[in-house]
Amino acid sequence: MNFKSIVILPLFFYFTSFSQKKAVSIFKEKYRPNYHLTSVKGALFDPTALVYVNGYYQVNRRLALSKDLVHWKFENRHSIKTDSTREMSGSVVIDSSNTSGFGKNRQPPLVAIYSVLSTTNGKQTQCIAYSNDDGKTWLNYNKNPVIDINSSEFRDPQVFWYMPSSEWIMVVAMAAEQKVRFYNSPDLKDWHYLSDFGPAGAIRGVWECPDLFALPVDGNKDNIKWVLEVDVQPVGGQYYIGHFDGKQFVADSAFMEALQQLKNEQSPAPGRVLFDFENNLSGWQQEGDAFAASPASGVLPYQNAVIGFNGKKLVNSFNKKDAATGKITSPSFNISKKCINFLIGGGDHPGKTCINLLINGKIVRTATGIDTEVLNWAGWDVRDFNGMEARVEIVDAHTGGFGHITVDDIMLSDQLAKTEKEKTMWVDYGPDFYAVRSWVNGPDERRIWVAWLGSWLYASTVPTSPWKGGHTFPREVKLKNFPEGIRLIQQPVQEIKSIRGKKIHFDNLELQPGSSFNKLKPTDNAYELDVELELKTGEKFSVDLCKGINQQMTITYDADSEILFVNRIHSGETDFSASFPGISSAPLKLRNGIIQLRILVDHSSIEVFGNDGETVVTCQIFPDPAKKGIELYSHTGTIKIKWLDFWPLRSVLEN
Repeated sequence: MNFKSIVILPLFFYFTSFSQKKAVSIFKEKYRPNYHLTSVKGALFDPTALVYVNGYYQVNRRLALSKDLVHWKFENRHSIKTDSTREMSGSVVIDSSNTSGFGKNRQPPLVAIYSVLSTTNGKQTQCIAYSNDDGKTWLNYNKNPVIDINSSEFRDPQVFWYMPSSEWIMVVAMAAEQKVRFYNSPDLKDWHYLSDFGPAGAIRGVWECPDLFALPVDGNKDNIKWVLEVDVQPVGGQYYIGHFDGKQFVADSAFMEALQQLKNEQSPAPGRVLFDFENNLSGWQQEGDAFAASPASGVLPYQNAVIGFNGKKLVNSFNKKDAATGKITSPSFNISKKCINFLIGGGDHPGKTCINLLINGKIVRTATGIDTEVLNWAGWDVRDFNGMEARVEIVDAHTGGFGHITVDDIMLSDQLAKTEKEKTMWVDYGPDFYAVRSWVNGPDERRIWVAWLGSWLYASTVPTSPWKGGHTFPREVKLKNFPEGIRLIQQPVQEIKSIRGKKIHFDNLELQPGSSFNKLKPTDNAYELDVELELKTGEKFSVDLCKGINQQMTITYDADSEILFVNRIHSGETDFSASFPGISSAPLKLRNGIIQLRILVDHSSIEVFGNDGETVVTCQIFPDPAKKGIELYSHTGTIKIKWLDFWPLRSVLEN
């Protein structure tokens, strides 16, 4: 990932050497997970350099090692940054045939392929380093970088050996262009451009952390498809299914038709544009120096990629970086429709980085960005001011981080703009599954991946200490044929069984409206809950987790809409960021009148797997640890619980 304007936390995390016995006493902080990987202290963001070496799964270049993807031991990370570069994410491969020539004593080397950020000019290039001691120490290649395209948005390489042509393939993000680029190499040193894929699917954000791998459909090795995954900042990961011939990835036509159908269901509210900023700021009053005399053509110097505006120009107060302040005020206009909609990005600083509606010189409506360079639709209901003269002002009065605002396409409309998540084939529909990476090798044929359990919208403000961030529980990824086409499914790796406590089982229960099932009494908010329900059209079901007075994390399924909702508005501590409270929604088919939910709860996270993992929603939560209630109930209709299984999950450090 690349966040030049966010410097509160380091890109990678660090561990302190300590005994396992001492770790048990350390890992007792409020909100500390039982069975998810977190750092002892400091930040743990992107999974990177995932490789399996001599019986151990490695993450982040040997910072953590595991034999079973559940129990981890920590080691000190050997840095490969230089005085003039900052290390970013990437991958590690075992060069079994020593194509690079870095091996010694007939032992294959490990080779890291990673992005670096120049601290002098902000450019991003691809570099390599090698290790001859299983990743304990690393040496940089003396002819780095191995790829330099003179770009500041070029990052996150994933590399694998492509057997049909006996060469290395690199998949890397052209972030601001929303493309994935492919290279090949015979030796990991000399790389040659092959092709690009994209833009396609979700494009309201920069593209990062791509991955590409082959999987059998329904386990049939005679029916192989390729999966291309790419993350969209700051929303999450999306995927495509198709074919890779060693040179280019082509998505299947049926898959792309389904993707286009999703896109067609989502369009901005129609309206009359008042200000699109394509020409100039004629008639606008200007104060201060945060805004240039003319609209910006996208990103300004030293700013991360600006995504989501329409046309060629927009208002951007990063004119003199975050230190400048100012305000621009529009000419007057008549409010002749029910709503005013606009695209907005930038800082979440109420009253300081905002757009305001003025009636008789008074602020009657206001909105801010959400600390991202991506512009999203927002709007106001202005029926109370029908027929009145109004102005809008765009304000930048903040000089700290994200002390700027971006605005485009201010319009009058009879419909309020929807702020819903862009529609695509999402890997995970929750807010906290990002920078997904898979292990490039392993002891079996499973494809296993893991993601950062977090979001850049609030990464620096989550109420955890002395650590920040963590990784999701590892998931096995498969392809399955459904009536609507081939889709990706994912489930927690089977090794989770090793930390299960005594099983509690119920079957053949009924939920009547107004009644509930609350016989589960966990002693800790760290458990696995698996339930299969029978529903009919018109029925709605919910389960409350981490429940207590004025607190619950609510998962709801609506059989009419076939949508799964995960609501963390009242899940506990939420006021550390305006972007944190909310409801995630995800499509989940009611198949033959049945839905199945598998839920992992781990103190400060919930991962919901619907119908054997065809739909997944991952959320961070910060509940009062003393509130541990579980309650299942029906909103409408008689809902049958065919069976329910519950396991407490032990700490990976105590087991």
